[in-house]
Amino acid sequence: MTAPVGFQLHTMERSDDSPDVEVLDGPVRPGTVRIILADSQAIYRVGIRKIFAVEDDLRVVAQADSLENLRTAIERYPTDIVLLEGGLLVGTANAIPELLRLAPDVKLIVQAIAADENQTVELYRRGVRGIISRSISPDLLVRCVRRIAAGETWIDNQSVTWVIEAYRAQAASLVSPRSQPRLSPKEMAIITCITQGKRNKEIAFQLGTTEQVIKNYLRKIYDKLGVSDRLELALYCLHNKIIQADADEVTVAQKIVAR
Repeated sequence: MTAPVGFQLHTMERSDDSPDVEVLDGPVRPGTVRIILADSQAIYRVGIRKIFAVEDDLRVVAQADSLENLRTAIERYPTDIVLLEGGLLVGTANAIPELLRLAPDVKLIVQAIAADENQTVELYRRGVRGIISRSISPDLLVRCVRRIAAGETWIDNQSVTWVIEAYRAQAASLVSPRSQPRLSPKEMAIITCITQGKRNKEIAFQLGTTEQVIKNYLRKIYDKLGVSDRLELALYCLHNKIIQADADEVTVAQKIVAR
């Protein structure tokens, strides 16, 4: 593979068993964010790799040109982030849950051509951690990947509004709302901190414990309430008046996704 003048590409090799999955040679340094690119356009993959190649903490470990090859890649090559072309999801309603079942810790970023309310809400509901434009600037793309790799959600103000409106409509349509589970004082304290936009490290410091303990509590809270992430947790608790917040739903949501 010949690199453009002035730019050094990482050497890539194809897996013998999976001819359409390209993987990187050599080890990845500890602390590096490992990325799989899934895009049908080879020239686009090359451009994205060029952006990440100049960042010391970002490394493309594999690339795929279809959902089938992406499934193979995430099963075989440990990764932190999948940057996925939205067009590959057309006509595949269960693709996101299937990918997350294969690699529960992988964080998915979808690149969409245009913003669409229904698609945006559905992608976030299914577990996507960020939706970005295909025309995103290189600097913003790098920032997005780093923030999502750190455990945050990448969502703009318009998408926050769409998600909140969808949640309100869903809650209003429930004929028999689920009974409220019992939450311990510590669980309530953690939920309150979440609505204030605090991260796990800050919550752990405030409550005098460790980040891992907070993560364990959050998993239990998610299971109790039937939610999947911090944003849904906050919206559920505000809507059902489990806690009282000093701000409205939009402001709370923006605090959560802005940190």
